[in-house]
Amino acid sequence: MFRVTLLLIALLSPSANAESIKSHGIAMHGAPKYSSNFQYFDYVNPVAPKGGRLKLGAVGTFDSFNPYIPKGNAGAGATMETLMTTSADEPFSAYGLIAESIEVPEDRSWAQFKIREEAKWHDGKPITVDDVIWSLNTLKEYGHPFYRFYYGDVSSAIKVSKDIVKFEFSDKTNRELPLIVGQMPILPKHYWEGKDFTLTTLEPPLSSGPYRIENFEPGRFITLERVKDYWGLNLPVNKGTNNFNNIRIDYYRDETVIREALKSGDIDYREENQAKAWALDYDTPAVSQGRLKKVNLRHYNPTGMQAFVYNTRRPIFQDVRVRQALAYAFDFEWTNKNLFFGQYTRTKSFFSNSDLAATGLPTGLELKVLEKYKNKISKNIFTTPYEPPATDGLGWPRDNLTSAQKLLQEAGWDVENMILTNSDSGDLFTFEILLYSEGFERIVLPFARNLKKLGVDVRVRRVDQTQYINRVRNFDYDMIVSGWGSSESPGNEQFGHWSSSAADSPAASNYAGVRDSIIDELIGGLVQAKSREDLVAHTRALDRLLLSGYYVIPQWHLTSQRILYWDKFGLPKVTPKSGTSTNLWWFDSDKFEQLTLTTSTQRKESNSNWLTYGLLALVLLIGALAFNRIKRKKS
Repeated sequence: MFRVTLLLIALLSPSANAESIKSHGIAMHGAPKYSSNFQYFDYVNPVAPKGGRLKLGAVGTFDSFNPYIPKGNAGAGATMETLMTTSADEPFSAYGLIAESIEVPEDRSWAQFKIREEAKWHDGKPITVDDVIWSLNTLKEYGHPFYRFYYGDVSSAIKVSKDIVKFEFSDKTNRELPLIVGQMPILPKHYWEGKDFTLTTLEPPLSSGPYRIENFEPGRFITLERVKDYWGLNLPVNKGTNNFNNIRIDYYRDETVIREALKSGDIDYREENQAKAWALDYDTPAVSQGRLKKVNLRHYNPTGMQAFVYNTRRPIFQDVRVRQALAYAFDFEWTNKNLFFGQYTRTKSFFSNSDLAATGLPTGLELKVLEKYKNKISKNIFTTPYEPPATDGLGWPRDNLTSAQKLLQEAGWDVENMILTNSDSGDLFTFEILLYSEGFERIVLPFARNLKKLGVDVRVRRVDQTQYINRVRNFDYDMIVSGWGSSESPGNEQFGHWSSSAADSPAASNYAGVRDSIIDELIGGLVQAKSREDLVAHTRALDRLLLSGYYVIPQWHLTSQRILYWDKFGLPKVTPKSGTSTNLWWFDSDKFEQLTLTTSTQRKESNSNWLTYGLLALVLLIGALAFNRIKRKKS
């Protein structure tokens, strides 16, 4: 029996296969930047002191600490550690966290991980292979539908030995799958046994990371404390990170209240997402004196696509000429100048702010990829670079609306009695723009006004977040404002964004309902790419097909981080391409003392000034009363 067991392990273990590679890390293409003996990432301060407190703000509420199911609204601090963790200064490379090493064959048709002996849960029990296998099966069966889709090509997880787990893949060509399973959250099997994983819970779950939930009040705040005996403290991937002793997250009703909380010192840090607020809301003494830092930090992170999204499942939007026409009604130049203070850049790609974006005309390997479909795709792809309609920014885009009207007429729509009407069916051109954000109404309404000039009967409807999510999941919308993030190494997630199979899945993010066999093939080529050059070529080709389909009306993106923080923190000297993160910061006691002293002085001066003003006002009042008394006596 012992020999049979050894034979079974030998057959299952790829270590016997000379073609497999065992390593401390893995890159999507080529070799990872950091060698096996690296001590820390280049963008951290490896000797950053531990201590102090960070106060953050969040909008909304929370009623659960289980972020892996579709029910509830999970609070911060409830996420689990993963087998591997990515670096912030490479397109897509991962290094061992819970896993000590990864082993893959040349074709990456499977992946094997060795679990660190020192990896432990907060209750002191070791993280095991059984935990890893249980996590995969539980997430796929009971977790959010996203996990079933995302891990759909992971056919099984096998226990090779007490510290080695092997993942087998049904898709033998997707080279990203080893990195995908490396990002999977690992859950404690022994904690969840006897509990219903599908239910929300306000019992802070057992985890293994650098922080644990210390205290909370549902919907109001969460405090996290640093785990002093954290097992992974000295790992190279963790050096210089997780430096605060405590982190507190307060929940607020809206963004306006958070801004006031920042200015009053109730929270320490904010990344501002509204151009108007950035331009107007921080004209305070604390900012002008440098106590509250206001920094526009350039980043080179792909910004993806934010847009008005057509639901092409609706008959009204199935003609590409109609979709192209309505894009002429969005006046970005006026919007940027009058609503955003000129802070934004017009988005022209689904992979904006990166080398993955299609620009100019296709050349080289990208052209070679596209030429395979030359007789099946728009000729404009080879002759005319994509450019969204532009205006003079004065708010009266007559030429654009004329162009839109011509396209609509070609598609069989004419204006009758001031309403756009289909010349064949007699149907009226009417649709709804569905929103949940109050802030977007001021942006959408000028667009709707221009649409009405074309004869379109458009309605803007705002609903609460829960109703919005349910309607989107059920494809019950005509147009929404949404978007797709991007990374330097797009891959498996593109199936969820654009593939035909994702068009009917509420778990996916194919909001536009794209169904195109060529797009399906390009995504397949993208995830199978064996070199960075091949990946870039397929991504740019995909970008061109999506743009030529006019599935969205591109909006805008920002190429910088707009951050504000009180001057009591230390920041690393090197900022990664993706931008800074408070996970890399530390509490600076000297700065804190200086900030406290300066703030106290400012308050004393302010109080003194108010006292002076008050005394002056009192003197003036007494003088006025005396003058009136003398005046009355004389009269």
